[in-house]
Amino acid sequence: MLHDPAKQVARLLRDHADLPAQDFLRAALGQLGPVAMVSSFGADSAVLLHMLARIDRAIPVLFIDTLALFPETLAYQHALAQHLGLCNVQIITPERSELFMRDPDALLHRADPESCCQLRKAEPLARALQGYAGWITGRKRHQAATRALLERAECEPETGRIRLNPLADWAAADIDAYLGRHDLPRHPLVARGYPSIGCQPCTSRVLSGEDARAGRWRGNEKTECGIHFIGGIPHRNTQEDAA
Repeated sequence: MLHDPAKQVARLLRDHADLPAQDFLRAALGQLGPVAMVSSFGADSAVLLHMLARIDRAIPVLFIDTLALFPETLAYQHALAQHLGLCNVQIITPERSELFMRDPDALLHRADPESCCQLRKAEPLARALQGYAGWITGRKRHQAATRALLERAECEPETGRIRLNPLADWAAADIDAYLGRHDLPRHPLVARGYPSIGCQPCTSRVLSGEDARAGRWRGNEKTECGIHFIGGIPHRNTQEDAA
């Protein structure tokens, strides 16, 4: 097994980038150290969780409960995990003491949404990922302009951790077809106009013609929660990164 993360990414992209998504995921898991999937149990999450369950139901799945999620998301998380037989879902929450000090009235999302995401998502995830060599995300290029150049594997230069994006090249139609083909449960909010689902106070319905993430932090320039940022910007792998 290679121990240089950038070289591991380069090899994954060279040898396996053209495989079907589940085969790519299986190959990557066979080459890396301990890996966890990070899942929001959102609109598209059932696809990647289903692929993971077919490979190994015991691989850790980290679910960040920000304590501000839609009740429908919490119910869906429980139901989908049971449906797929996932046996290692770990629910990650923000530190109660930090919430008390930094967001005592639960209104930080209005004054400073970046700091709210940092407190409720980025910091809890950073703690949870300690000890893992890599993690799996469900990000896709079609979701937003910030993800247009996404690769199936990338290296985080600040942590040395490898991030796997098996569905990077999937279109919305691919997701819908997979959900239908495998008769997977859908998040109940999708049918109500929420193709991308985050915390309840910062998620709104998406209008016809808007991109899937237009309902996130509507009215702000903010487009990402921050868990995919490296050094303050959305990280994407390039050949230079992986050299």
